[in-house]
Amino acid sequence: MSRPGPRNLITDVPGISVGNAEDRGVLTGTTVIVADAPATAACSVAGGGPGTRETDLLRSDMMVEQVDAIVLSGGSAYGLAAADAVATKLGAMGRGFGLKDLPGVPKTPIVPAAILYDLANGGDKGWGDAPPYRALGEEAFENRAASFPLGNVGCGLGANAGAHAGGLGSASLKTNDGITMGAIAGVNCFGSVFMPGTTCFWAWPFELDGEFGGHRPGPDYDCDPEEWGDAKMNPQPGQNTTIACIATDAALTPSQAQRVAQMALSGFSRAIRPVFAPFDGDALFVLSTGKVPLEDPTPIQLARMGELAASTLARAIARGVYEADQKSAA
Repeated sequence: MSRPGPRNLITDVPGISVGNAEDRGVLTGTTVIVADAPATAACSVAGGGPGTRETDLLRSDMMVEQVDAIVLSGGSAYGLAAADAVATKLGAMGRGFGLKDLPGVPKTPIVPAAILYDLANGGDKGWGDAPPYRALGEEAFENRAASFPLGNVGCGLGANAGAHAGGLGSASLKTNDGITMGAIAGVNCFGSVFMPGTTCFWAWPFELDGEFGGHRPGPDYDCDPEEWGDAKMNPQPGQNTTIACIATDAALTPSQAQRVAQMALSGFSRAIRPVFAPFDGDALFVLSTGKVPLEDPTPIQLARMGELAASTLARAIARGVYEADQKSAA
């Protein structure tokens, strides 16, 4: 039976590390997912108000097929500056894309990014001409490790999930045939992650080992299709987003990674209601380190990868909110 990896984090995928950095006065933060070696990547955007960088480059018909890192950040458009810092750090290490090695010509690190809106969360945003995101990107990159906390950290620090505290969540799955799937998400959604009138997550059918509280709906539970639960009642354009990254060691081509990204979007809808709203900026990246060849690289196996990615993402979203709530209660 497939079970979570030893950390139940995206870093259970070999070759993936994660770093977080926060500015608690500003009430914002940044999360960096770094691949030890260039990884095949794809992206799928479903929300109506996204903020992204380098996503066009990830189309399967483009020249560059691999990336060095992914950045998830608070700060709305300001937060994209965190990716500049990460690219600078990687470039100084000699990493990046180049058609050929030429003396004195630096390579170009490929660092796609997505942001969530946390500018109206009560933190001190009076930064004038010096937003903190480049510094946060540098710090998060330097903090990269195999283990990291969840909840009110990184890009999830200033997030809100409906009427509840949002946060950074992660989860992993190790299959019987040796494939590892991991997910990480910054949850700042308009919709509710809880079933109306309960402490039960919409994602409860996918929970493993009580990782987000083990709450279950009663046998007679029922709700109106128009009842959303604890959603944000007065959404504003661009103020709601869940941004995420899936990583796997299964070897995927760019077009296969794109299909997994499209299928994995259903992980959002398993965990949040409503989702992909006009004022959400929901975006998802997929990374394949390519370390485990698929024994049966058929459409059926690819469908399996997409389903595993979706269920792992749903768990990561619920864990982010659960961990934020636990820390708030403490």
